[in-house]
Amino acid sequence: MPKPKYHAFICTNQRPEGHPKGCCYERKSMDVWQKFAEILNQKQVYDKVQISGVRSCLGPCQFGPVVIVYPEAIWYGSVQPEDVEEIFESHFENGKPLERLLIPQEIFG
Repeated sequence: MPKPKYHAFICTNQRPEGHPKGCCYERKSMDVWQKFAEILNQKQVYDKVQISGVRSCLGPCQFGPVVIVYPEAIWYGSVQPEDVEEIFESHFENGKPLERLLIPQEIFG
């Protein structure tokens, strides 16, 4: 299997109910992961895109659900299932990160 050009990591971290930071899971990140899997299967671009669910916290919980795309280390926040098709088209097909979902760089210090 050839190395894919892009690797998307979808946060699926789940914290106990009532945790002050919240978590991507309670913000429906599994629905986001499912939509990535569905579109990947429809488009059959396994040589170009790989997806992985991440069970550990990625950090910027206030922006959940969080998706990170490598190799560019692009951080998307507040991703909803209806955004995934646009991420595929803009980022994976045209090489342009989807500006409206980018997490501001200043939060990383």
